[in-house]
Amino acid sequence: MDFWGTEQFSFFESILFSVLGRTVDVIDTQFLSGGDINTAAQVFASEGIFFIKWNQFEQPDNQNMFETEALGLELLRQAKAFQVPQVIGYGQHGDKSYLILEYIEPGKPTKSYWETLGQSLATLHSHTQAKFGLHFNNFIGSLPQTNTLTANGYDFFFEQRLLPQAGLALYKGLLPKNVYDALFRLYNRLPDLLPDERPALLHGDLWSGNILVNETSKPALIDPAVYYGFRESELAFTRLFAGFDEYFYDAYDEAFPLQQGFNERVAIYNLYPLLVHVNLFGSGYVSGVERVLKQF
Repeated sequence: MDFWGTEQFSFFESILFSVLGRTVDVIDTQFLSGGDINTAAQVFASEGIFFIKWNQFEQPDNQNMFETEALGLELLRQAKAFQVPQVIGYGQHGDKSYLILEYIEPGKPTKSYWETLGQSLATLHSHTQAKFGLHFNNFIGSLPQTNTLTANGYDFFFEQRLLPQAGLALYKGLLPKNVYDALFRLYNRLPDLLPDERPALLHGDLWSGNILVNETSKPALIDPAVYYGFRESELAFTRLFAGFDEYFYDAYDEAFPLQQGFNERVAIYNLYPLLVHVNLFGSGYVSGVERVLKQF
């Protein structure tokens, strides 16, 4: 049977009925990129247009991935800094987990797009709480991300971000033991290297692929790995693979000024996404981790 045939239409209609509580006729579907771990589609139905993604998770630890994504999206929506797709529903249907979201109509960026993105991110980061972390754990890509509430940002960054990823990479044979040990020496220096700031609400996985341009030419956020952490770590990640205009950084800094020396700290924050990439994509990223540790 064709992938987009009767079986898939039945799947979409069944999960829409489960979420909305009424019969929904699927008219058409269009395959979309769902990232590395999910399948996604734009679904045209009698009740409107939906964005639906789903997967067959073989590991029990990943079965609540869409639930935590939905919670993260709602947290970002409450901050009212960006357009964030409304969560229609999520659940399990047979052997598939699914997430149904509002479909955001795409647009084209205008001259002011990057300034708006910077200002909006500054607004998001102005939301704070007493401790670093979050009241639930979630995922970064397909990897579990622990968010145990922690009073000290340096402890949180090391114990909840660097150490779990480094430990996993060591266990998988991807990270040399001497590199793992060097992280502990860096930990002792963190208070001297990083500014002591209040926890900021972060998207958590802010790269160009997780930002949409909506039909009003404004930025919209998707696929969060949300938590409260050092705001500079979010900005540092945007520099890891480039793609962000300098107008973005200027607008952010004007709205929420960074402490002096941010550019020198970028590499430290990016140890986390580099270690994530080691675990997701292999040892080719280890050299980047080694360079940072040798530097600091």
